[in-house]
Amino acid sequence: MQLKQSFFLAILAAGGLAAAAPDTILLKDKAALTGKILAEKRDQVALDIGYTVLVIPRNQITKISRAATPEATPETNSPPQKTVPEPAKSTPSESSALYATNVKPEATRTVNELVGALGESVVQVRTPAGLGSGFMIHEEGYLITNFHVIEGESQLSVEVYHQRQGQLDRKTYKQVRIVAMNKFVDLALLKIDDKDAPKFKFITLGNSDPMMAGDHVFAIGSPLGLERTVTEGILSTKTRQMAGELYLQTTTQINPGNSGGPLFNLKGEVVGVTNMKITFGEGLGFAIPAESVKYFLDHRDAYAYANDNPGSAYRYLEPPTRTRTAARPPE
Repeated sequence: MQLKQSFFLAILAAGGLAAAAPDTILLKDKAALTGKILAEKRDQVALDIGYTVLVIPRNQITKISRAATPEATPETNSPPQKTVPEPAKSTPSESSALYATNVKPEATRTVNELVGALGESVVQVRTPAGLGSGFMIHEEGYLITNFHVIEGESQLSVEVYHQRQGQLDRKTYKQVRIVAMNKFVDLALLKIDDKDAPKFKFITLGNSDPMMAGDHVFAIGSPLGLERTVTEGILSTKTRQMAGELYLQTTTQINPGNSGGPLFNLKGEVVGVTNMKITFGEGLGFAIPAESVKYFLDHRDAYAYANDNPGSAYRYLEPPTRTRTAARPPE
């Protein structure tokens, strides 16, 4: 049922607002709304319809019918049945084409609990020249890693650890396609195209903006090829400027092979992509903020990989030919 444009929605916390019997409001266009009348004012009426509250102008209402509140019978003393629709359950995440973010704040958990829940989504990316880490962002096989992990390479493979019957089953996928890459922020988007590939478990992207120095974070990756290694630390600062870009600095141990892996908060959200460390110091690791990852994914068409120009992250238009230039009409 569609309301006139003069109606506007007031989104309120509607949990527990259920009426014993519905009130009815008849509109001028012969439509009817049922729910619980919360308030009546001189120029408008607030009606709870279960999952939201409608504020309806008086000039659109022809009649208001209030239902009598039923009394509990002494024989059963049972509450009346609900006739108002149940509040709609909000989905745990909202998807922006390729990635998901949590709609409602998640509760914090221990690293031990989160590793068991998220470990399957962290993968190992292999090339003829070396290896790195990555993580799944979509069930269809899309994953994020660092640009420098795959730089100059086209023969890629991804190792995934599927959990089956309580055990880990290592599976290597060799049909891996480069979808987009941006060398300047050190990010690459890959896709597993193997015909026998299942639906993959993926990780949600979080937000590093509300984080503060001292917040606990942890990483999962393959440092020096030691797959599924977990390291824990704190966020040292979230505004470390290096080479014109802002990075998250963390005490979480990061080594070669961690590159492209996820940096998690204690809600199990990816807040950064680990990509480098200072080798002559201790506890000086860095990660690309999740906001940069989202921007890269939202604008991935601008960084689409061109098979005929593998060294560049950009597609170039064909230059005009001499024939086309000569055929141009005089101005």
